[in-house]
Amino acid sequence: MQSKAAQKEMIAASHQRCRKMGVETSRVYPADVLKGDALLGKLRDNAALLDIVAPFMDILYEAVANSGFFILLTDKDGYILRAKGDPGAIAASERLNMVIGASMSEKSIGTNAMGTALYEGKPLQVTACEHYIEAYHRWTCSAAPIKSTEGVVIGTLNLTGDSKLLHPHTLGLVIAAVRAVENQLHVNQTREKLNETYHYHKSVLASVSSGIITIDLQGRIKTINPWACSLLNLDKEKMVNQSVSGLVPIWKDIYQRFERGESFLDSEISLPGPNNKERYDLSAYPIYDENREIIGMVMVIKGIQKIFNLVNKYTGMRAHYTFTDIVGDSPEIKQIMDHAKTISRAPSTVLLMGESGTGKELLAQSIHNASTRRNEAFIAVNCGALPKNLIESELFGYEEGAFTGSKKGGHPGKFELANGGTIFLDEIGEMPLDMQVNLLRVLQEGYVTRVGGTKNVPVDVRVIAATKKNLVEELRKGTFREDLFYRLSVIPLFIPPLRERKQDIKALLNHFMHVKARKLNKPVPQINDQVRAEIMRYHWPGNVRELENFVENLVNFNGISSYHVLSAEQGPAFIPLQQAASESSPPEVEATIGQAPGEAASLEEVEKQAIRESIARHKGNVSRVSRQLGISRTTLYAKMRKYQIDVN
Repeated sequence: MQSKAAQKEMIAASHQRCRKMGVETSRVYPADVLKGDALLGKLRDNAALLDIVAPFMDILYEAVANSGFFILLTDKDGYILRAKGDPGAIAASERLNMVIGASMSEKSIGTNAMGTALYEGKPLQVTACEHYIEAYHRWTCSAAPIKSTEGVVIGTLNLTGDSKLLHPHTLGLVIAAVRAVENQLHVNQTREKLNETYHYHKSVLASVSSGIITIDLQGRIKTINPWACSLLNLDKEKMVNQSVSGLVPIWKDIYQRFERGESFLDSEISLPGPNNKERYDLSAYPIYDENREIIGMVMVIKGIQKIFNLVNKYTGMRAHYTFTDIVGDSPEIKQIMDHAKTISRAPSTVLLMGESGTGKELLAQSIHNASTRRNEAFIAVNCGALPKNLIESELFGYEEGAFTGSKKGGHPGKFELANGGTIFLDEIGEMPLDMQVNLLRVLQEGYVTRVGGTKNVPVDVRVIAATKKNLVEELRKGTFREDLFYRLSVIPLFIPPLRERKQDIKALLNHFMHVKARKLNKPVPQINDQVRAEIMRYHWPGNVRELENFVENLVNFNGISSYHVLSAEQGPAFIPLQQAASESSPPEVEATIGQAPGEAASLEEVEKQAIRESIARHKGNVSRVSRQLGISRTTLYAKMRKYQIDVN
């Protein structure tokens, strides 16, 4: 509250402002009074202020009822929003047009408690002749500005009575009421923030694709999000305030870990009840109060399969090829594709047989992508590349402590990661006999048991196996189990070698020429008829893979050269040439890539000759030679030293 001296200074300054604004001391009514739509708009704009202040005006009136006082509420511009008081006092004020919508600003009605308090932003009491206009000399007015939670003036609360009723406590009463209003504004803002935070919190919990449960120190469930209810098949209304013991029996052990300063993250567990066949990933986090005392816990539950799907998604365990990626016009390849498309949607096990490089994995991926499992994992395992002592743990996983070096918490195997999708077992003929027994059990029973574990983990996996070996011959040798063979070869598909489907060579050649040119950012080289004929006659023992690698060499050596036409004599490309023999010549007499008819040149000899010819063609310009050969200058110099080639 201002001192009397300070209030007198404010009143004197207000009188001076009124004189400058030309306010007449004889003025009786406010110069500015809102009516009609303007008044309705003003009330609408200040509805929130009215709602908050009205109850406090009623309380204040109870304290001064029947004493000749009336109470006024104005907005930040001084317009009266509400009046409350003794009927006689209200009637007297209305005779002076102090009605709702009237402006009590200094410009409108001169010095008064409301207008001057708004100008100064401070509480003020104005009595009798301290008012600028003579018509108000009959009043004593006490007003205090109402400030928002940000400290901005949003209105005033005023108590007016006959000047004979002057008392210093009147202003104190108004100030107390205003403080109560401002406290309520703070409470309302806090409530709004809490409500907003609650809705944000609720929305976040609903959107998180994990089950989230909070519990108190007694193990009672305080909140549970929709994902948890869906994941665990629970009724939210029935679970809140119930014990978590029946859901997560180890909750007390988790609290004990927290008390020891330990964490509890990504632990694989089974939950009791109807979901006991499923395995879940559980992480828990302590909830602390302001004194760092544990008051509760947040549990985050995820389905193991969902985690596996994420792992597969971000580690590339997906099939990329479809049947449209298989290039070929021969009747043989078309028949294979027709059969493969027919069986794609069935869950049956498929055995792909064929020489290396014929495209067995390409066909396996195409089958997967044409199946109902296309959106699930496709995991390829090369059985021939896995060390024998690790095959079991790689395929079936292991529990924590199963062997020296095993990861904490254990590790899922490829079958678990492929659950719901397809597992491609390449080079199945290389699998050791003891592992064949375990694989057969998985195929027959539909579950895996991790190394070092006892729990059976159900898996729904389609198996596509592949081999370059003659498994019938392996059966005779005793290196492959007969029961596993028949279990795998439910649908056998044999991919013929490229030499038996010559019709596909032309299509594959053109396809790879364009693919490699795009990959290497080089032009598609032109091939003359003689070279193309040699390519068509070549035996291609490495099948499609060998042809693909040959074309990449072809594009590499010729793409940047200004020489766009290749012949058998031009350029360093590794042209496959066949001995001048009939198509029926045995493979042993066929020349290797880069070998001219009747020669037995090694790759090093071809490389050396290519470097020499390129140096001669470019007259010793090493930069041009390196560009034409598709190698760096450093590599070129190293090869020149190796073959003792001089640029001169």
